[in-house]
Amino acid sequence: MGTVTKKQLINEISQRKSMHPNEVRLVVQSFLDCMTEYLSEGDRLEFRDFGVFEVVRRKQKIGRNPKNADVPIVIPERKAVKFTPGKKMKGLVEKGTYVEESHGAAL
Repeated sequence: MGTVTKKQLINEISQRKSMHPNEVRLVVQSFLDCMTEYLSEGDRLEFRDFGVFEVVRRKQKIGRNPKNADVPIVIPERKAVKFTPGKKMKGLVEKGTYVEESHGAAL
């Protein structure tokens, strides 16, 4: 258990699919760039069985600085990206195991 970097993910995919890491890197980066572009335009991204990415508005709220709890801080309204896992992902994460599907749809 730990953090997986983009580089590690690219290397793993390139080994599993017998592709050159540079080809995988190009596809992964293009995918991330497209996701960022769509989200910045306010679009919702839905990936069946994986989950949904959407932009939500966080309301303004009052917070407190832990070092000086007496002084309230106004946290302004902002946009944020919310991820909601799909049913399949949620189930697999809860079980803590992942088995690659034979038809190649999984990573």
